[in-house]
Amino acid sequence: MTDMTPAPEWLTRLAARADLSAHPWFRDHPVPDSGVRHSAVLVLFGPGEDGAVDVLLTERSHTLRSHPGQVSFPGGRLDPGDTGPVDAALREAQEEVGLDPAGVEVVAVWPSLHLAPSSSAVTPVIGWWPEPVPVGVVDRGEVARVARVPLADLLAGDRRFSAVFGPYRGPGFEVHGLFVWGFTAMLLDAVLDLAGLTEPWDTAVERELPERVMSPWMRDADAFDPPSDDDDADDDDDRERS
Repeated sequence: MTDMTPAPEWLTRLAARADLSAHPWFRDHPVPDSGVRHSAVLVLFGPGEDGAVDVLLTERSHTLRSHPGQVSFPGGRLDPGDTGPVDAALREAQEEVGLDPAGVEVVAVWPSLHLAPSSSAVTPVIGWWPEPVPVGVVDRGEVARVARVPLADLLAGDRRFSAVFGPYRGPGFEVHGLFVWGFTAMLLDAVLDLAGLTEPWDTAVERELPERVMSPWMRDADAFDPPSDDDDADDDDDRERS
């Protein structure tokens, strides 16, 4: 693709929305005033080979102790040298998949969301990639796979279900061999909903998490509480991705 492709109208409308705080997910996950670690993720859309819009996802390395094999957006903790969430999200994307930050148009920075199990405040950075270039795994110790997934596949009702694990129940997707659940699936669900793109799907269809996306503690059938923050405090790979 040689021409710069403008952002689709739905993304422009989404970026202009001022009512995000009213969405249940943002409303129900307010960030406390203190005691949180700040992170950012890049939700990057772009035109695929056929011109249809896709989104950039990664699959975490299966050798990681924290969230092995889980699907995520590029992103991670804010470093001291970062100027803010946008800087952090673009830097992490460059480190993880080789993305050139200069090629990304940041269209919106959404309110931060509180993830209580990890005491994190995660800021979604919404971007458009007008002229995509090849990206891929930079460090196999951290990322196993990089995929550009067409939105049409994520919207298909037969690719959607409710992911369940113990008392947890949330949106899930399975596309291109990727089982998407947790934070990533909830954020995708919110994006599609707020953009007015969501198509009917059966929320009553439930699927258990496959073992390949489970952390070691999750494989104990009697353990439904995540490890304490101290358990993962020394992990360089402990980024806020699901």
